Amino acid sequence: MPHTETPGTEAAPALRLRWWTELPLILLVYACYTAGRLLARGDVSGAVDHGLALLRVEKALHLNFEHPLNRLFTHEAWIGIPSDFWYASLHYLVTPAILVWLFRSHAVRYRAARTWLMTSTLIGLVGFTLMPTCPPRLLDASHGFVDTMAQYSSYGWWGGAASAPRGMGGMTNQYAAMPSLHVGWALWCGVMLWRYGGTRTAKIAGVAYPLITTIVVMGTANHYFLDAVAGAAVMGVGLLLAPVVTRAADRVRARFVPRVAPLTAASPAAGSPIVSAGCQTSAGERIPRQRESRLGAGAEPSASPKDAGDGAPAPAR
Repeated sequence: MPHTETPGTEAAPALRLRWWTELPLILLVYACYTAGRLLARGDVSGAVDHGLALLRVEKALHLNFEHPLNRLFTHEAWIGIPSDFWYASLHYLVTPAILVWLFRSHAVRYRAARTWLMTSTLIGLVGFTLMPTCPPRLLDASHGFVDTMAQYSSYGWWGGAASAPRGMGGMTNQYAAMPSLHVGWALWCGVMLWRYGGTRTAKIAGVAYPLITTIVVMGTANHYFLDAVAGAAVMGVGLLLAPVVTRAADRVRARFVPRVAPLTAASPAAGSPIVSAGCQTSAGERIPRQRESRLGAGAEPSASPKDAGDGAPAPAR
């Protein structure tokens, strides 16, 4: 017998997200990201000290990949110019595109993915605030780095202030290098493409995009290798904390958003032990009124007045 749920006990439907609620949330987190980058912009000397400390650690561990990559990007314009465009644009184009794609095509996965990205971004803001770091391109020229964004600025919309458009460099914090959210966001995009892309091309893009981004941020002298490592680590911590954040958000919603109780459909046979509300076939009856013809043979009259014929008194109970 097929199982049917009792009315009013059906499983609660999953939370349905709407774009007009998601967009303000994403814009709010991005505004916090932009504001957080500006918090430490005045601590230039501390940022330079942190940058030089990272450089010393990398040299001690033989992890100084920035110098050879930066020399390559500086001497080979056919590599440096596309890399500058990559750094200045894809960070702000690919990530929102992946979010929209998940929202439209993988709605069940969207909320967890969005929460992971936003949690990691907020953790990155803590890093910007606690450890302002001077990128390699802003160190003294004696350290051997060339700012490729400034070198090739005539080819793009940016000036000498990283990826900021000309004349808007004062609106950015150029000392927010640790951790590299360029790498962190690219890693998130890569994971989404690998897991939900569904094609070999998507999986290849999922590997290539964060890898190329890591090379680009070092070759353009915008980040140290350890900045990239920290960006990946931030995404790992954000992944672990995302379920906690989701549960906390659910508790807040349950407390402050009133829940409407499901309506139970009225049943004409409410309280009756007869499942079919009285419309049942008696045992041994194959055609209508069959039992009426058998009453003379000593058959028991039906417990239903309908079976006893029109006008017959109801049986005693």
